[in-house]
Amino acid sequence: QVQLVESGGGLVETGGSLRLSCAASGRTFSVYAMAWFRQAPGKEREFVASITWSRGITYYADSVNGRLTISRDNAKNTAYLQMSSLKPEDTAVYYCAARTAARITIIVANYDYWGQGTQVTVSS
Repeated sequence: QVQLVESGGGLVETGGSLRLSCAASGRTFSVYAMAWFRQAPGKEREFVASITWSRGITYYADSVNGRLTISRDNAKNTAYLQMSSLKPEDTAVYYCAARTAARITIIVANYDYWGQGTQVTVSS
């Protein structure tokens, strides 16, 4: 089992920045990739970004490319999502996810472990 705990969400004005953290514990050696998803009220959970744990290969959704940056610190077993130039449409609950199979995917069902989520609200 892998446990994921997100932190760093909050309220920010349009154009502001936030950094989300996702601390992993348990069988972290089994993790191939970490990802961030988000879910706005009344909408489906959508992929934001992913990073492979060993090589740090990243992949982004087109809607956030250039504004959000995913990274990881292997020594701390922590993944990050640096968000800048935030817009009201970025308002959502942000979830961290981990996948053990060795393949990049943006599909929710293909991730094995999930955090509890952290709220990000961008005011206009």
